[in-house]
Amino acid sequence: MVEIMVFDYIPFIILLGALFTITGGIYLSGDIEATPKVNSIFLGIGAILASFMGTTGAAMLLIRPVIQTNKERNFKVHTILFFIAIVANCGGLLTPLGDPPLFMMYLRGAPFTWFFKLVPEWLFSNLLLIIIYFIVDSYYHKKEPQQALKIDKENQRPIKLEGKLNFVWLIGVVLSVAFLNEQYLHFIKENEYYKFIREAVILGMAILSLLFTPKLTRQSNNFTWEPIKEVAYLFLGIFITMVPALLYLETNAHQLGVSLAHQFYYYTGALSSFLDNTPTAVTFHSLALGLGIESGNLVAGIPEELLKAISVAAVLFGSMTYIGNGPNFMVKAVAEENNIKMPSFFAYMYKFSLIILLPVFILIQLLFI
Repeated sequence: MVEIMVFDYIPFIILLGALFTITGGIYLSGDIEATPKVNSIFLGIGAILASFMGTTGAAMLLIRPVIQTNKERNFKVHTILFFIAIVANCGGLLTPLGDPPLFMMYLRGAPFTWFFKLVPEWLFSNLLLIIIYFIVDSYYHKKEPQQALKIDKENQRPIKLEGKLNFVWLIGVVLSVAFLNEQYLHFIKENEYYKFIREAVILGMAILSLLFTPKLTRQSNNFTWEPIKEVAYLFLGIFITMVPALLYLETNAHQLGVSLAHQFYYYTGALSSFLDNTPTAVTFHSLALGLGIESGNLVAGIPEELLKAISVAAVLFGSMTYIGNGPNFMVKAVAEENNIKMPSFFAYMYKFSLIILLPVFILIQLLFI
């Protein structure tokens, strides 16, 4: 219990807190013409940013400009749905910074650069979803009243970025996670607590962000500490309660009949859809450890193909419901604040995720897992 709290929970919350603080100091404003091309570019930029500033950071940075850009249009709910899928989830597949499940795999021994092996899955999922979005948005764009399109074209403001210095602190966090570990600093192996050098530097980046970001920039972002406090309390409970489950899975793995990569993919995906994807990924990593496989190409103590299946499924399937990943509800809330009528929990599934996302995720398993 103590080991999980010290070496999992503390680094986890420090990273999330730092990303939350730094990205909260970056403010993007403006209103450009809401064409299918422009909206698709927004989603593409979000898919890239999500892996380096976290899905939460990228989603919160871009959601307001996307809503502002589309405010004159009548049909915009589909844009928010694809935004949740791409920016708040699938985009975060490339680095441990992208999504919390990947950071937990990193803490369990997966090298920072190993996640770059997921480029094919990242590229395929995001590119295919953006293509589908472009087709859908083109259809709705043609249905827009001409008056709405005229107003949209006339009411434009250039995109403006404030808090640029925070990208320096963000790069500092990326480099800390990439290089301040036992793979590059061998003395860390002498004492486990030396690992906290990384956390100290990450914390330092967050403090620098607080010191050098104008208060007005954070106010423009409606920045408060409440969301990260809620996350800290929520995951404190999750980390404490999941310890018995992890121990059980490690000792009883062989009896559960889950041993193949595609099984790990779909079981991880199914649970990530209805539980938070972070504890789900940790749970299935423990299950894979319990199989006791010691030969072949092992990463983070388990066969590489199993780690790949767990990582990809946890990130992608987090988009299947509003509760699969933290940013989903945050994006929904911001959209509703701006009078966009979002679908209910179940409507989101049967009108969007089951008919658009699930076929894409099945294709990914057939092609890559």
